[in-house]
Amino acid sequence: MKKLIGGVLAASLLMIGNVARADDALTALRHFVATTQAAEGEFTQTVGSERAARRPQQADGRFAFARPGKFRWEYVQPYPQLLVGDGERLWSWDRDLNQVTVQLIGDALGATPAAILFGQVDLDREFELNNVADADGLAWVEARPKPQGGAESANRFELIRFGFAGERLQQVRLRDNFGQDTVIVFTRLDARALDGALFRFEPPAGADVIGDLPPRQ
Repeated sequence: MKKLIGGVLAASLLMIGNVARADDALTALRHFVATTQAAEGEFTQTVGSERAARRPQQADGRFAFARPGKFRWEYVQPYPQLLVGDGERLWSWDRDLNQVTVQLIGDALGATPAAILFGQVDLDREFELNNVADADGLAWVEARPKPQGGAESANRFELIRFGFAGERLQQVRLRDNFGQDTVIVFTRLDARALDGALFRFEPPAGADVIGDLPPRQ
């Protein structure tokens, strides 16, 4: 549960307004990607699997993003964890371990929900997109990552579904290649310009830092 960009990343609006028809969901996704350039809000997340007997894991937190590739995704409960994408690198700080992991942003996002929600992605080149049936009062569009280089990347998702009320994104549902399901519900989103300092990260004093570190100035 404490690993997000395998399972992650997202943005949305409050559940207000009329529910769109299923044939509007793909249009709503394209509109969201094209027009929502920066926003901040809050989310809840549930992770479970039909193959596993354990109880689903739940978390909540807050997020912010500014396209392309800048985002801040922070788990508050039950375990604090912070992920910051600065446009070039993804910084993941496990506060309990005081450990920071660094990845190049392209390697980290790939064909993931984060690439759609926070990045600058060619939807039709990277994904197979199809409207699916209405459910839970929302209209849904499904995105399946297309094979790249003749094979699926090890960290790809099997499918991603986006649930809309009108043009307002309410939920993201993910299934990874191991059969694990993640549901992210967006409880608040404010689309507005954000301070760039939100997307800068300095490792805390004494933290163990591993990965693709930037060159020293």
